[in-house]
Formats: sequence, structure tokens, C-alpha cells
Amino acid sequence: MVRVRDLDASLAFYRDALGLVETRRRDYPQGRFTLLYLAAPANPEVEVELTYNYDDEDYGSARNFGHLAFEVDDIYAACARLQQHGVVINRPPRDGRMAFVRSPDLVSIELLQKGEALAPAEPWASMPNTGQW
Repeated sequence: MVRVRDLDASLAFYRDALGLVETRRRDYPQGRFTLLYLAAPANPEVEVELTYNYDDEDYGSARNFGHLAFEVDDIYAACARLQQHGVVINRPPRDGRMAFVRSPDLVSIELLQKGEALAPAEPWASMPNTGQW
């Protein structure tokens, strides 16, 4: 479960940029929260639950909650897609194997190349880290 402050911004990140699909949504107006479930298209039985509380809370940097990890078919294409959606690549895939980005709520998201690492390629090989990951 990941708590989110802005459901629209979180959907733009997890659904539009990362490519997850919404599997179900439950609104609980009496409890003042919404639960939204997302999954990778190839693995819909494994879900990430986004919890949106109607009342604003400060969740801090969220780094202390750990991170989510997703295996991708082509790490360079995944990072390029994220960039097209305005997502900063905090730790570029210089090694062709691993990258990190952060969600709108500052949750670290690790991207891992499926199978063997890809050969180092530009612009990723010389791209420095940006911010925290």
C-alpha cells in the first residue's frame, strides 16, 4: 500500500507513465478515503494499492517506507517513456540493469531490466544522478 496525496497526479505517474492498469477502485466517503488498485498488464493478480485520504496529511519524504520495484522488458525504453511524461530519472540506467525514479509522493520506484543487463548506451551511460532516489 502506498498513501498518495493527489490521486490524479498519482494516476498520471503509475498508470500513464509506468503503464500499470487500474484493476478496481473502492470509494469510502464515510471514512473519507479511496482505495485504488493497479497492476502490470502481464501480471494483473499482483496489485499495488494506492490509498487516497480526503484530508491532507504530511507523509514526509516517504523514503523510509522502502520502495517498489518493477521488472521491465527494456529499461531504456521504460526510462524514455517516463521522461516523456515529465518524470525525472533520479538514478539513470547507466549499467543497463537498474534505474530509480520517484512518484509524486516521493516513493522510490526501482526499474529492473528483465533478464540480462542491456549494453551501456547513451544518453544513459553518462547521465548523472539527479536528486534523491
